[in-house]
Amino acid sequence: MKHTPTVEYRSSQVRLLDQTRLPLEETVCVCRDVPSLIDAIRRLVVRGAPAIGVAAAHGAVLAADRRLEGPAADFEDGLRSDLAALRAARPTAVNLGWALDRMEKILAEVGGDDPPALRARLAAEAAAIEAEDIELCRRMGAHGAALLPEACTVITHCNTGALATAGIGTALGVLKTAHDQGKRLRVLADETRPLLQGARLTAWELQRWGIEVRVQADGAAGWALRTQGVDAVLVGADRIAANGDAANKIGTYPLAVLARRHGVPFYVVAPTSTLDPSLATGEAIPIEERGAEELTALGGRRTAPEGVGAFNPAFDVTPAELITAIVTERGVHRPPYETSLPKD
Repeated sequence: MKHTPTVEYRSSQVRLLDQTRLPLEETVCVCRDVPSLIDAIRRLVVRGAPAIGVAAAHGAVLAADRRLEGPAADFEDGLRSDLAALRAARPTAVNLGWALDRMEKILAEVGGDDPPALRARLAAEAAAIEAEDIELCRRMGAHGAALLPEACTVITHCNTGALATAGIGTALGVLKTAHDQGKRLRVLADETRPLLQGARLTAWELQRWGIEVRVQADGAAGWALRTQGVDAVLVGADRIAANGDAANKIGTYPLAVLARRHGVPFYVVAPTSTLDPSLATGEAIPIEERGAEELTALGGRRTAPEGVGAFNPAFDVTPAELITAIVTERGVHRPPYETSLPKD
């Protein structure tokens, strides 16, 4: 079953499926300028590293369209300023910077002397990034599905499906591919606090795909691994260092520790655009910290005492030693990741 596209560019607008409203409302957030797109990225209207990258690429086209409405002499400098602002929208997901690197390369090649021609090249590159992501998801799905038995119970964390990409997803794309192959799946989706991307988004996607899913509290994962016959843990990633350390939604690291304790394979599924070989280890991955209100209130109602703050990292880093394999569009990569992961 199809849903509203996660990200699309239409009529000089970046249109985003508003994931803050799911699963109760399937509505579109329309971004008509770069500041509104940056706000949408920061508010998690669009989230998931590949989807953020696609949104940023379309954001470069949006920036060009808006700058075409102003003085030609200001076009190139203004566009560079817009791209820099987009790059700073969220620090952890490397795909955002990766996509903007490609757009800035076009800007360097074409220059700003012919704004309409530059805009056309940027639009073509953004379309290529989106099409590539769709194909990469298909390939990751095929590689990852081969790792799963015919009957399989899987734990997932956060959301890694079509809502997080332009295609069928990373880790959830593996599950959809396995399901389409006729494998019998049972999924335990961590609710993924504090914003409940597992309960709100993953459960919504899997249900629409016809895959059996139950939501569990993040703290139930250890007991599930002990009692529910779990065959694998599948997660995505927002950035992977050269040694295989992987940043993903907060709560992934303890899930990997629990999986190792119970002898369950722990797989990370991400495209090569998520690899950051410039970082030797995960210690150098910047970790976004978000507002205290995500933890001290629920549904707009305060749940913690007034005056109490919060430690609210959006991501954690899972050490490579806890990762059984990393699945990319190029195949299944196993330790040592320094040699098995692609370098280009």
